[in-house]
Amino acid sequence: MRIFSIRGPKAHEIDAAVQTLGQVQLPALGFLWISCTRTEFEQSQALFQATLLRLCGMQLVDLHVSDLLNVQLGSHYDFTSQYDLLVFRRLATRSSDSEPPSGQGLSLRPRGGPPILRRIDTSPVGFVVLDRVLLSVHPQDCALRDSYAQRLLTSSGNQTPDTDDTALDSRSAGARGVPANSADLMLRIVNHMVDGFLALRRELSHQLDHWQAELLNPKTRFSNWGTLLDARLALHQLDEICDDQRTAIQDWIEALKSWPDTDAQFSQHERDMLQVRSRDVLEHIERVVHHVQRLEQNAETAVQIHFNAQSHRTNEIMRTLTVLTAIFLPLNLITGFFGMNFEFLPLIHQQRGLWWALAGMLGVAVFLVLVFWRKRYLTRTSR
Repeated sequence: MRIFSIRGPKAHEIDAAVQTLGQVQLPALGFLWISCTRTEFEQSQALFQATLLRLCGMQLVDLHVSDLLNVQLGSHYDFTSQYDLLVFRRLATRSSDSEPPSGQGLSLRPRGGPPILRRIDTSPVGFVVLDRVLLSVHPQDCALRDSYAQRLLTSSGNQTPDTDDTALDSRSAGARGVPANSADLMLRIVNHMVDGFLALRRELSHQLDHWQAELLNPKTRFSNWGTLLDARLALHQLDEICDDQRTAIQDWIEALKSWPDTDAQFSQHERDMLQVRSRDVLEHIERVVHHVQRLEQNAETAVQIHFNAQSHRTNEIMRTLTVLTAIFLPLNLITGFFGMNFEFLPLIHQQRGLWWALAGMLGVAVFLVLVFWRKRYLTRTSR
């Protein structure tokens, strides 16, 4: 579990060894970010509920607690009069992030396929957004959380300390890379998740381009059909997950518009910045959806072109065999004519009869070749 205190342009991590969750206090100005793993949240539900009651005067609804613990839940948004809940399935490569065996419901782990597809994971991350507290529930050893936490501390460390707490400006804090409030922090983390999948575009495109080259190469026999089907299934699942993410963010944006203008916790500028950042996150998700759909279309198009090319090659082979059959058919007729058991046949008893027959057969063959060539039956299709 990691706890951060964020005040204007300054953010620092509270040492868990010195101050436990039950002792954490809200800063005079700013907000807290409490991040924990799903296992920690499950084992210490009562402590978390008591802490939220002490800091914010409220507790989580039991159904929302179940949502935070459900590793098979898709991306969705819900709210109460006191807090907002967002469950977002992250799209990132699997490194050290791992989920207990019970959490393998919606994780994309194809049986076969290239390493890039086997590394895709979609474990859910839950966010509880309160006025001055953000509670985030992550998978075990979530590298994405640690990565953003390091970025947050680095951005805060580059700032000049401000000794006047009454002069904290949320506008300058947001501009310098430190979130202005808990909702802003949640959106930044979600955007960081989406960007993690956007980073996979080049490698995914490279892999599909390699398959397309194999499918369209007439000198190779493509045999990785099981791998290609696994890839198409993984891309289809990603498309569905991205659609759930888009719906969740759209619901959040609609709820954000309904926030009262007289809310003392958020100024008009902060609400405007939240809407801008929410639309930016939605635009990133749209880019992910567009890219995944394009990859699906490319894979489907490559398969169709492959079978069309195979059919075209088969037609060319059959055309060549048909032309050869048409050329030799008159020659077979001539040899069959002179093979009849009649005593009197033309050229049968002549000394030059064989040569006349061979010349006639050669002439017929040359004539048919010229006719077929003129009709372009023997031309080879350029590649």
